[in-house]
Amino acid sequence: MKLNKTTRLSLVEQVTTQIGSLIESGQWPVGYRIPAEPYLVEELGVSRNTLREAIRALVHSGLLKTKPGDGTFVISSSILGVALQRRLKESNLLETLEVRHALERETALLAAVRHTTADLENIKLNLAECEGSALVNDYAAFIEADIKLHRSIVKAAHNQLLMDLYEHVAESVRLSIGNMITNYQPIPHSNLVHAIIEKKPEGAAAAVDEYIQQFKDRIQATMEDPQ
Repeated sequence: MKLNKTTRLSLVEQVTTQIGSLIESGQWPVGYRIPAEPYLVEELGVSRNTLREAIRALVHSGLLKTKPGDGTFVISSSILGVALQRRLKESNLLETLEVRHALERETALLAAVRHTTADLENIKLNLAECEGSALVNDYAAFIEADIKLHRSIVKAAHNQLLMDLYEHVAESVRLSIGNMITNYQPIPHSNLVHAIIEKKPEGAAAAVDEYIQQFKDRIQATMEDPQ
């Protein structure tokens, strides 16, 4: 068997792939500060220049960000996610919301059919948090609880690719809305959750249609009258 000599470029690619795998697997989660250069050089058995080239490649791809004097941090868990986020930033909010509508409608249908007992407990817990924060007019707490509720519904659909896509789209919508709407009024999701519990997929989809339309109406009203 003939072996090819290892080149400097292939070493960079190997290090890039290995670090990328740690990020995509979640071993190095978003927000994590990666180990210092001397440690990585020793652990990987490569030169400083090789490691630096690999880090630069990962920074360029959007997975890492270097903060001078502070370190290098994980800022995204997938290259696909980075590309999707860039594309979403180029789209207007209503277009992005339409994509979210399509994803949430499908996940609601699937969650109503595929959910487990554990899924339902998690969904009901998150709904209670949403309703509790809405009652006391805690906007920030409601947004966080709302995100958790939708994530728990997407998780109950048991489709990992759908969940990955949803995460990026939902985050883009949330950030845009946070910059646009200062007097956001919570939209209840009890109809959606009830339909999922009752295993009524069409009812769950209809509930998504209803609250997304309310969302669109509010956004359009804000765009027409920013005051």
